[in-house]
Amino acid sequence: MNPCRKAAEKTLLFCPARSSAGWFSAPAAALLVGGRNLPVTAVSIGRGRVRGAHVNAAETSMHLLAHIRPSRLHTQLFTKSLEASSSATFSSFGASKRSGPMLNRKLGCQGFGASVAAMTSFPPQRYHYFLVLDFEATCDKPQIHPQEIIEFPILKLNGRTMEIESTFHTYVQPVVHPQLTPFCTELTGIIQDMVDGQPTLSQVLERVDEWMAKEGLLDPSVKSIFVTCGDWDLKLMLPGQCEYLGLQVADYFKQWINLKKAYSFAIGTWPKNGLLDMNKGMSLQHIGRPHSGIG
Repeated sequence: MNPCRKAAEKTLLFCPARSSAGWFSAPAAALLVGGRNLPVTAVSIGRGRVRGAHVNAAETSMHLLAHIRPSRLHTQLFTKSLEASSSATFSSFGASKRSGPMLNRKLGCQGFGASVAAMTSFPPQRYHYFLVLDFEATCDKPQIHPQEIIEFPILKLNGRTMEIESTFHTYVQPVVHPQLTPFCTELTGIIQDMVDGQPTLSQVLERVDEWMAKEGLLDPSVKSIFVTCGDWDLKLMLPGQCEYLGLQVADYFKQWINLKKAYSFAIGTWPKNGLLDMNKGMSLQHIGRPHSGIG
């Protein structure tokens, strides 16, 4: 019987993995953190369906690819460290319609705070590019409905060099609630003039597709994945607004890495305060303005 016969939809996948003690359920986080001789299951999956995934983490002390706040333009985007000889074999099938079957690859992570030139060992990543994303949306207290995306930023991060290669960024004109609330401006720093006259979500999605094509990200041989801090952006916000407006959601938005889950899987505690807790847990200093897509 396939040990991952019950692949789940949405963003948290539980698959049985075998240890010396027998079968157990391991939460599928977005990235791999090995335990000594401990096979674990780990897959990055959004709303699509994964048919199977299995990870064998041999003598590993891999630290998390943890420090990403979606589209916060930090200089330390990706992580603290892969110590000593860190490696893990990743094999899965059918995780992405666009990217096709995943082959056995080594996956690791390296500190991004130090210069790339100083890295002594950097195992290949599963993906060629990480697309770091963080929406800002209309909001109020009590919450308004529907919320609408008002800032749409993406950073294209090279999976080999861990350097930012390109940026997509635009503000978005809300159409249902076109006037920003004082609460929204205070929270996000986005004022009315910044969204007035900007493209609508429909127009922005067309521009994103053009940008993806220009950057070579739609090439079937190029493997890329979105990275978010939580599931809200691509599980709730974008699909919800697109459904409300009668817009299609592109396939590439249906799979993503949720760093909160990756962090909790690696460290063993859930980051209740999101980025703040992950920064603290990885001894990283926050750079930028909270609740700003790029700040």
